[in-house]
Amino acid sequence: MEHLGSPPAEEIFSSGHLSVVIGLRLADGREVVVKVRPDSPRIAACVDVQRHLFQAGYPCPQPLTGAEPFGEGVATAEAYIPGGATLPSEAEAFAAAFARLISLAPRPAEVSTLDPPPSWAAWNHTEDGLWPCPEDDVDLNEVTGPEWIDDAGRRARDRLRAGESEAVIGHCDWLVGNLHWAGDVPLVVHDWDSVIADSEAVLVGFAAALYSTVDAGRLATVEDTERFLAAYCHARGREFSADELQRSWAAGVWTRAYDAKYQHTVGRPITSLSEREARERLRRGET
Repeated sequence: MEHLGSPPAEEIFSSGHLSVVIGLRLADGREVVVKVRPDSPRIAACVDVQRHLFQAGYPCPQPLTGAEPFGEGVATAEAYIPGGATLPSEAEAFAAAFARLISLAPRPAEVSTLDPPPSWAAWNHTEDGLWPCPEDDVDLNEVTGPEWIDDAGRRARDRLRAGESEAVIGHCDWLVGNLHWAGDVPLVVHDWDSVIADSEAVLVGFAAALYSTVDAGRLATVEDTERFLAAYCHARGREFSADELQRSWAAGVWTRAYDAKYQHTVGRPITSLSEREARERLRRGET
């Protein structure tokens, strides 16, 4: 009532892990999504980026509130956009949607802080040890090995730290489940808590390593990533330099190695990266 002007009449859905996401039909007939998660200064900036992109015509839900205190956490509300398919047919669709996001997003100086980034994107963290602390407070640095994962993360981080370029704003969780499509046209992009500021090459590297066009449970192959990078450069109308391409590959290794380390630490099968694929991706990031 206070923030949306109408009480909830019906729950449409409820989901979430670290955050609680609830779809509601209000008494006045509107359908909204309310998200509650631990408080962080970056949430307000994420909402500002989402609002900027919505106003620019990007396919994201319209924010209906700012970041509002909710118990010990913070809540936001946005319009509910149902429907759409989960997979387009080609890498070009994913890359073009990402390129449009980058081009329409505000500059980092135009919003408040987006720090700290989510742990899987925090290659340049200042914590002790190689790996940043995940959102559920598991310490990845307390678990030994596998050595090939630690080596992949270390080499990717070192390559990323060896270069630097101007930061832009983008999305660091370009997973198939966060994009719904009408054919090859994006209907809606979700998860705007995953907005971060980093170099364009790093952001594109994350996206190129995480998307999938075949199976939602299988991440991009080396060939898929190569196609995404080429399609992104075509959509942006400029080629990446050799240094930018290497940093894109290194960023993809970092985020996939981080997920692999997390899977090992909590006793799950390692599905985010194989030792063979890590070697191939690192080779492309270092030559």
